[in-house]
Amino acid sequence: MGGVHGTPSGDLGKYGITPSGEVYWNLAAGDLINLAVSRGEGKLSAHGALVTETGERTGRSPNDKFIVDEATVSDDINWGDVNVSTDLGTFERMRAKVVDYLSAQDALFVQDLYCGADFSEALPIRVINHNAWHNTFARNMFIRPDEEQMADHTPEFTVLHAPHFEADAEVDGLNSQCFVIVNYAAKEVIIGGTRYAGEIKKSIFSVMNLILPKKGILPMHCSANTTGENTAIFFGLSGTGKTTLSADPKRALIGDDEHGWGSNGVFNFEGGCYAKLIDLSEEDEPAIFGTTRRFGTVLENVVLDSEGVPDFHDTSKTQNTRGSYPIEFIDNRTGDSKGGHPQNVIFLTCDAFGVLPPISRLTPSQAAYHFISGYTAKVAGTEIGVKEPQATFSACFGEPFMPMHPGVYADLLSDKMAEHGSTAWLINTGWSGGAYGEGNRMKIKYTRAMLNAALDGDLDAVDYITDGRFGFEVPTSCPGVPSEVLQPRTTWTDGEAYDATANKLAEMFNDNFKRYEAGVSPAVNAAAPAPVE
Repeated sequence: MGGVHGTPSGDLGKYGITPSGEVYWNLAAGDLINLAVSRGEGKLSAHGALVTETGERTGRSPNDKFIVDEATVSDDINWGDVNVSTDLGTFERMRAKVVDYLSAQDALFVQDLYCGADFSEALPIRVINHNAWHNTFARNMFIRPDEEQMADHTPEFTVLHAPHFEADAEVDGLNSQCFVIVNYAAKEVIIGGTRYAGEIKKSIFSVMNLILPKKGILPMHCSANTTGENTAIFFGLSGTGKTTLSADPKRALIGDDEHGWGSNGVFNFEGGCYAKLIDLSEEDEPAIFGTTRRFGTVLENVVLDSEGVPDFHDTSKTQNTRGSYPIEFIDNRTGDSKGGHPQNVIFLTCDAFGVLPPISRLTPSQAAYHFISGYTAKVAGTEIGVKEPQATFSACFGEPFMPMHPGVYADLLSDKMAEHGSTAWLINTGWSGGAYGEGNRMKIKYTRAMLNAALDGDLDAVDYITDGRFGFEVPTSCPGVPSEVLQPRTTWTDGEAYDATANKLAEMFNDNFKRYEAGVSPAVNAAAPAPVE
């Protein structure tokens, strides 16, 4: 048994762990980074950020994520291809192997943290890592308790993280050497076989997505900002502009990825950000760029040049390069990571078919429908074999992390919007004047102008036209935006081609929604688009 360092707040023996080496409790990020460098887990960039690599797995492993099917949650889980069940025996077998592996390591690192900035609803968690850099990541990403909060901290969920321990898929009854298994009854997550740090944060996000709806709180995969009096939340899949549009010099950032909407308003789940860094530039994203040049930031799979300077255009390791940093590294943010009840709910899509209007106002039923649909489109060339735009749907804009039926989250969203008088908007940051390859992507200055007009109430009194195919309301005018841009059909040179493409997209929506029809209200089902002959 080695020494104990830092501020212990528990006993690893309760998990069956009998450490052979040093145990470091609740160290600050700077101390952890110094240990990571001395242990050879990474190196410092020219600007002092810790640069690490995750090896073969540079992103999440969705096929290796499991939930233990047991009595306390069996009826709550939307079992299927996303929420895959495993049995208690498999969990206990893999847990025993993880515990034995961690016990034998030369060092362990423990952080006691919270998920949730609203401490009336926060989840106290404990993360036990083998690597100092993963412990730094956990400390960056979750809420760091102050001295008083630490004194009251009793973990309600624990992550046992053994990234270098690989399963034997055939012997262990798993799909690969990697596994992420959540056991709600035991209040534990075990992770092995992957060094990708995002598995730590997303496993706890999934836990919150089961716990909070039972309390009437809506968990959301979204960004959020506020003026103090006016709060907005932004849902959107990758490439839709969620990060860019929620970063506004006139509005303070609440958070960039995970939030709850409870009785007191919106609150960030996290204490940091996990930003994608591909093609990052100081000109386009100065705030995020600045974080990559600070001691305390962890850069994941980022290539350094000969001078130790990050090259964010080099994707030789992965396109999913990432930066983890505490939210305090962003100057324009709220001090408490909270905001009021949102006046506006923004759904962002990058429609590469060039069909959807650049901004539309939705009814509550339409909002629920599009929330469940979670639509965007991939463009040609983004993946091998993609020759034309392809529709992508992810329920609630975060289906991999939603253990319950999407209708549960949609009902909560509808109830809260009705209670607080929120308006829903669908903003298309994609193509206009034709599909990808023919039309042009919407100018960011127009998108920003439309968003600001919606948030500031400048679209409240303008005239609207109801889209005959999708049913939502499209404004006929908007400050700072040419009126002809607002009606997508008029931007196409061939109206019949627009109609055919729009009908095709409407059918894609309907085909996708068939799997959710039984779990939503008749009003939400009635909000489906209808192809126009």
